[in-house]
Order: sequence, then C-alpha cells, then structure tokens
Amino acid sequence: MSAAADAPVVVGVSGTEQSLPVVRLAAREAAEHGRRLHVLHAFNWEAALAAPSLAGARSEADRAIDRAVEVAGEVAPDLPVEAQVVEGAAVAALLRHSASAFLVVVGDGGMTARDCVSTEAAAVQVAARAGCPTLVARLDPPSDGPVLVGLDGSATSRFALDFALDCAGRHDGRLRAVRVIEPDDDATRPGQDVADLLAERGRAHPTVSAEPEVLRGDPGQVLIDQSRTARLVVVGTRGDQPWRGLLGAVSQSLLYHAPAPVVLIRGVTDAPLEAP
Repeated sequence: MSAAADAPVVVGVSGTEQSLPVVRLAAREAAEHGRRLHVLHAFNWEAALAAPSLAGARSEADRAIDRAVEVAGEVAPDLPVEAQVVEGAAVAALLRHSASAFLVVVGDGGMTARDCVSTEAAAVQVAARAGCPTLVARLDPPSDGPVLVGLDGSATSRFALDFALDCAGRHDGRLRAVRVIEPDDDATRPGQDVADLLAERGRAHPTVSAEPEVLRGDPGQVLIDQSRTARLVVVGTRGDQPWRGLLGAVSQSLLYHAPAPVVLIRGVTDAPLEAP
C-alpha cells in the first residue's frame, strides 16, 4: 500500500464553485504529506460540441484549471502544483491517474443531502475502483477535531490505521481508533485487539496520541455520529473481501452520510478495475 516518493495528490475539478472546497482540502493534504498537487479537469467533447461555442467551452476548462491552481496557492503558497485538462470522462481520467497517485481527492457531489445516491456517482465509482486511497471532500469545512479511524480486525482496516496514523502525525497528533461491536458483545477482546494493533503500528508514529475505543451499536451509524467532531475519517472499503462488489455497508454509509471528509482505503486486490 506504499506509494512512490514522487506520487502526487490528484484532485478532480469541475469548474463550479463547489469544486473549490475540494481543491482546498486536496492542497492541505498535499502540503501536510509533502506531496505535489496534480489538478485534473475532464473536457467533454460531446458537451462542448453542443455548446454555443467550442472555443468558449475550452476557455471555460482553462479558467477552471487556472482558478483551482490559484486556490491551491492560497492554501499552501509553496506547494508544487501542476494542472492538466484531459479529454474524456472525469471518472475514467481519475482512475487512470490513481494508478500512480498517493491520494485521489473528489467532491461528494452533494450526496450527504440526498436520500438515494446512485452507484454510478463519480465519488462512489472512484472510491470503489481507484488504485490508491480516495478522499471524498464535503462542501462545508471540516472540524478541527482528531482523525477518526474505524477498525474491524481486517487487513484492510490495518492499512486504514497506517494511513490515519500518518495523517494524525503530520497534523496535531490526535487520533481516535474506534472498533464498533454489537450491543450484547463482550468488549474485552476487541478492546485488547485495538490496543495491541495501536501499539504495533504506532511505533513508527511516536508523536501521535491515540487511545483504543470500543463502542456499541450499528458500525455505520456509530462512525457517522463520531465523525461529527472529526477533521478526517479513515476506513477500509470492504473488510477482508475488498474485491467483492463496490463498497461495503460501513464505508458506503460513511461516504453517503458522514459530515466529515472520508478517506477510503481499498486494501489488497490484484489490480484496480479498468475504467469504462
């Protein structure tokens, strides 16, 4: 799950004002992780040909990129930023670039305000199929609380913990490591498992202050509730079977409903799915 030292943070922008909070979050994460930022805008020829002016449509794409670069510079003036207009569908472009990225950042498309979200939504498709972790940004600025990571004992959740420890260590060192169990389950063993995992993985992050937490209830709803005071939520996409389906129930619930930005870790698979 380690990325190349020069792997960038990739962010997709649409050219609307709703893209700007996404760029700000991407720039912040790139700066904190010591990564360059790669801004992508997908230019849709079919839509452009239907527009009153093809040249005007292309100019709008260039303006979208220029504005994104400007906003990134406001967040992190010394951040290396490169920008690119690519032809074709946005999801396909992001999936291609995810193969060599440290992190892909996308907006949620306003899904937290909807009762029903299509599995074809860009954020869902990228999170389920990207070749690197995916950060789904919200329109509202995140809380200044700790990083929250959800654990379930799977290999993927251990990768999620590693990513969360790194994020916390590069910010203010605060991390909540949460395991959710059924209301009637004994918390002794899960609590010890989380404590042991933190002790093992945390050695590489001595500046991070993390305590194991065991909470009871529905995992998705509990983590959504806890995310209200988190600056970032990190979870695996599908436990021990990341290759099955799209997203697991917990990661899907957080993607759709958590108010905080969510990082989804796909875990170990043979290869990311090909873009359509």
